[in-house]
Amino acid sequence: MENLQEKLARFMRGRYGIDQMYYALVTVAFILLFVNLIVRSVILEVILWIVIFWIIYRAFSRNIYSRQEENKRFLKFWNPIKKQGSLDIRRLKDIRTHRYRTCPHCQKILRLPRKKGTHSVTCPVCHQEVQVHIPW
Repeated sequence: MENLQEKLARFMRGRYGIDQMYYALVTVAFILLFVNLIVRSVILEVILWIVIFWIIYRAFSRNIYSRQEENKRFLKFWNPIKKQGSLDIRRLKDIRTHRYRTCPHCQKILRLPRKKGTHSVTCPVCHQEVQVHIPW
């Protein structure tokens, strides 16, 4: 077993390997696979094989700089989506205890305790006084 690990490590030396885009492409491949099990489309199957070949090509590529640039472009696209999704999930978890409002001065999102009525709040970022109305 140790000999196989050595051979694999020697083979992967100088190759790009796995990054965040790899995980995203694997997720897309699994989604396409399950959708294709239901729909049975030749087009989806071709797209699935293209994604699989792209995953393998990126993982075994020796052009590390290009793969890093691809990953940077992907993260520039993905991180705002991920940030908004995590904020939405946090809002759903806090729906009984907190309300989220945007500061009119610096546009930061404020997490406020759920209290009925109009309140005065100081923004922790810009230190401006903000009037907040929570209806219920």
